[in-house]
Amino acid sequence: MSKSAHSAPVGVILAVDPDRFADVVMALQQAGLTVTSEQPILGTLSGTVAKDRIAALKAVDGVESLDRERTIELPPPGSAIQ
Repeated sequence: MSKSAHSAPVGVILAVDPDRFADVVMALQQAGLTVTSEQPILGTLSGTVAKDRIAALKAVDGVESLDRERTIELPPPGSAIQ
């Protein structure tokens, strides 16, 4: 696989320590995260990051969990599977 394939941006959803939300978000951005949505009261945020930087995000102090975004497509209404 080429290096560019390893670095392709992927969507991620993170749960972080809500008591240190702003500091953790800043550290995540320094580790390569582009934030697209924040929910500080819940301690969650989403964003995009190069695939090869996911481990760096997980290592940030205050990150409780990291999940990759998934896309699910449903069959059209009226299809045999419905």
